[in-house]
Amino acid sequence: MAEVIYMPKLSDTMTEGVVASWLKNVGDPVKSGELLAEIETDKATMEFESFYDGVLLHIGVETGKAAAVNALLAVIGNSGEDISAILSTASATETSTETAPKQEQEAPKPVADPTPAPIPAPTVAQPVKTSAPVAMVSNDRVYASPLAKKLADERGIDLNYIQGSGENGRIVKRDVDHYQPHPNGTTTSAGKSMGLTTETFTDEPVTQMRKTIARRLAESKFTAPHFYLTLDIDMDQAISFRSSVNATEGFKISYNDMVIKAVALALRKHPMVNSAWMGDFIRRNQHVHIGVAVAVDEGLLVPVVRFADTKGFMEISAEVKDFAGRAKEKKLQPSDWEGNTFTISNLGMFGIESFTAIVNPPDSCILAVGGIKEIPVVKKGQVVPGNVMKVTLSCDHRVVDGASGAAFLQTFKNYMENPISMLL
Repeated sequence: MAEVIYMPKLSDTMTEGVVASWLKNVGDPVKSGELLAEIETDKATMEFESFYDGVLLHIGVETGKAAAVNALLAVIGNSGEDISAILSTASATETSTETAPKQEQEAPKPVADPTPAPIPAPTVAQPVKTSAPVAMVSNDRVYASPLAKKLADERGIDLNYIQGSGENGRIVKRDVDHYQPHPNGTTTSAGKSMGLTTETFTDEPVTQMRKTIARRLAESKFTAPHFYLTLDIDMDQAISFRSSVNATEGFKISYNDMVIKAVALALRKHPMVNSAWMGDFIRRNQHVHIGVAVAVDEGLLVPVVRFADTKGFMEISAEVKDFAGRAKEKKLQPSDWEGNTFTISNLGMFGIESFTAIVNPPDSCILAVGGIKEIPVVKKGQVVPGNVMKVTLSCDHRVVDGASGAAFLQTFKNYMENPISMLL
């Protein structure tokens, strides 16, 4: 008997998925536990295994297409088995990007919990004009994501001719999707050229991750009453402490590791800040799970350092480095990014002095950390050189009041200005 496989819900926020690649073709034998496809969720590209033995009789979502959770993904059964009845029944709920253009032409209708419609393939409004063929990337090493390399190899595209739009010029999936051959035989990226004399643009499909970021942060910003508290922290002692630790062979910690530890210890003393608005009640978390925002090609992921208040600097450092590496390769699992009770967003390494962040649900607070800046400061009545780091705490006023947030920041400040106290 044929078995129907539906688009799985691979994360708590996933509403639809994109089939990055099929690892089996129609007619291929399939065994339970074998990899069937790679599915791009709102946070990662994940391998999907078959639960059944048989033959792959039907593929419901083609490579590169999106489908809603629980849409028909595939059918596995016996060779030659008639599945017309199954396909007829499933057609009413099956989602295909072939219908997306018609859906986009209709006037938007507000609904309580919208499910994003599939996005049509990007189109270039006007052709790119160049005076001569231009190779967009040098012959040096090409930096590209594994999925981008795989797609380029399948399509016979030389990555040397693609301009990467990811971090540090890294080539990602969307760059390969937008690749266009140059009219004179060489290649360039859509909408990118040297010496343009005409207006050009590209329409990029919204990724699953970006859709989720937009929805969740819009909900947070417009439903949670935010207020902000900013504080300057004297980092002289923290700089000395870190230099001493890193001078020891085998020990390397970052300022971000110190921030995570200080936040975790401060949350232990201020459980009000380590809370969540649950609608009909407020949840006071006794455990401390710190979400650490990590930038990836298509947005942000927030892997979670669990029980951070019980971990030492080295353990936190190793965990964050592992998260960052796996996040950039889209290898994080749902268990890695779920369960945060507080979030830290650090842009100090980019030279940002200060900024405000949007609360990351279900947390009630998020700490925005700026860079360390050398400025004149007054100490004991004298103007002397000093190193100052500015932090801003964004709070959900439904849970945290101004005095509670300020008390938390003062405790955090004390830990950072006296880092040895975090070891006691």
